[in-house]
Amino acid sequence: MIDGTWRQAEASGSFTAFNPATGEALPEQYPISSLADVELALRSALQAVKQVRQVPVDAIAHFLEAFAGAIEARREELVEMAVQETGLPRAPRLRDVELPRTTDQLRQAAAVVRERSWCQATIDTTHNIRAKYSPVVVLGPGNFPFAFNSIAGGDFAAALAVGNPVIAKAHPGHPGTSRLLAEAAFEALQRSSLPSGMVQMLYHMSQEDGLTLVSHPLVGATAFVGSRAAGLRLKQAAEGAGKPIYVEMSSINPVVVLPHALEERLPQIVNEFCTSALSGTGQFCTNPGVVIMLAGPLSERFVEQAANAFQATPPGLLLQKDAPNKTGKDGNIHAAVSCQGHHRRTPAERTWVSI
Repeated sequence: MIDGTWRQAEASGSFTAFNPATGEALPEQYPISSLADVELALRSALQAVKQVRQVPVDAIAHFLEAFAGAIEARREELVEMAVQETGLPRAPRLRDVELPRTTDQLRQAAAVVRERSWCQATIDTTHNIRAKYSPVVVLGPGNFPFAFNSIAGGDFAAALAVGNPVIAKAHPGHPGTSRLLAEAAFEALQRSSLPSGMVQMLYHMSQEDGLTLVSHPLVGATAFVGSRAAGLRLKQAAEGAGKPIYVEMSSINPVVVLPHALEERLPQIVNEFCTSALSGTGQFCTNPGVVIMLAGPLSERFVEQAANAFQATPPGLLLQKDAPNKTGKDGNIHAAVSCQGHHRRTPAERTWVSI
């Protein structure tokens, strides 16, 4: 979706999404946009930067509210598509939790647009290097198809609320879900007075073109949620061009457990740790990757109980088709849930345990 129209992509190739529950490719093909599509979207967004200055402030709020309503009208179709593309539970996760969270974010952003207390008039013609509006690139993750989707999530809502055109890059893991959200956005855009280039979406692009996009002279900023490797590459490209970029990446998230805490509530800490580690089949950025504690009998009990809890947990679905330890005997994609990387030292040198 570029400049308010659904157009044939200047594609360098195509891709398909996969059903994580079966490992099978879903039927629809999606384009991998070339740099020509990127440039066209940027020119359209730049034009929108000029046009949005003449639009009443309430127009953005009206769009966000209309967008939330259009999403709710497509709720069942959106949930079904997201289940097919991610394998996440229909209820309560997608239908009852994440989708309502998404529409609530949009409505909260609309309320903030109208409330305006965040606007502070600052006149500094000599030293001010800030520009009020610029195209913002948003790239979302694979594990939140609604709430962090690049065309509907929190980063999208925040950028648009303050008047910035958004160029959303869909995640290749759930392009169909992103398409349905973009259709809802298109419907809301058609009913608003916003410029046609305020909301645009590209399905996919090469890594090289993605780095070009976030470092492009016309881009004002980028928001990214995803893997550490991709986030660091994008950060390097954007900052090398003097462009601000916000990256929310995966992390090791070390946890320090003190002896007295284990004495007081060891079973509860084990339960809290395992629950956090297994959330989203271990694919949340908040996953506690390293536990540090003093050597001793209580630490050994912690390790033993955590390992037992992991091994007793039924396998879950991984989002990526090529994820390690993915295939069970029935061909499904599974998470290998086990106590891996359990480092042991001799009693004399054992000062920490990591899981």
